[in-house]
Amino acid sequence: MRRHPVLVVTGARGQLGRCFEVLSRNYPEWTFIMAGSSELDITQRCALRHFLEKNRPDWCINCAAYTAVDRAESEPLQAWRVNALGPRYLAEICAQVGCALIHFSTDYVYHGRHYLPLREDASPRPRSVYARTKLAGDRAVLRLHPKAGMVIRTSWLYSPYGQNFAHTITRLGQQRSELRVVFDQIGTPTYAPHLAQAVLHVIEYVQQQANPTVVSGVWHYSNEGVCSWYDFAQAIADLKQLPCRIIPIRTEEYPTAAIRPPYSVLDKTKIKTAFGIEILHWRRGLELWVAQG
Repeated sequence: MRRHPVLVVTGARGQLGRCFEVLSRNYPEWTFIMAGSSELDITQRCALRHFLEKNRPDWCINCAAYTAVDRAESEPLQAWRVNALGPRYLAEICAQVGCALIHFSTDYVYHGRHYLPLREDASPRPRSVYARTKLAGDRAVLRLHPKAGMVIRTSWLYSPYGQNFAHTITRLGQQRSELRVVFDQIGTPTYAPHLAQAVLHVIEYVQQQANPTVVSGVWHYSNEGVCSWYDFAQAIADLKQLPCRIIPIRTEEYPTAAIRPPYSVLDKTKIKTAFGIEILHWRRGLELWVAQG
């Protein structure tokens, strides 16, 4: 492997992709090729092959995803193209050109009710179009790029960029006197810059070891700690000093098109042990998000 790697980041205009762009400034000797959907559509197989053969990256970080969870119920083909077909093409071509692939997935592929943190060997039970298409993409990466295909499942992702739960709560909390938020869906918020930094740490580790096969398989990453969406919303309201009341409600009181998992806390032991990663508590991530303005 080259000492100074070349990295392609797909979906570079999304909230996670933009985190990689910001963090790339801390790696001046590395080459980052930031590819938004207008530069690179991962569902276009021929264009994707041409792009990767031309640039010959050491790593491809796939941040491209269809993430409109409820809209996916009425747009299953669009969700399938981006979440399942695109990763399949990426895995196939990355394997052929000798490029390690890091692909991001979701806690929504699980539907746990046992209230124990989920390990990577937990059986997926997707209950929505979004979750099923993401799981299909995961399986394609693992099948077509077994030597260096890394699937990272994360949860409740938010960042200073784009649309996400934290921004929505802030906006609505400034407009309304009260917000009703479910308290019986349990998981962990993940601050996207922390996830991006962890991935770059993994790449740096692998570059030193010169053995990309160590990344293959399924991995979990989220911030530490556990909360409900209600707890998360209340913490946002407290830190942002929003003039609204947060009211806890049950899932059945807030029907949505897509079914959400009642419990999706991820066990991160594997990634922490393998790569020596220290993971911060979700409240620390939220404090940093607030500090970003």
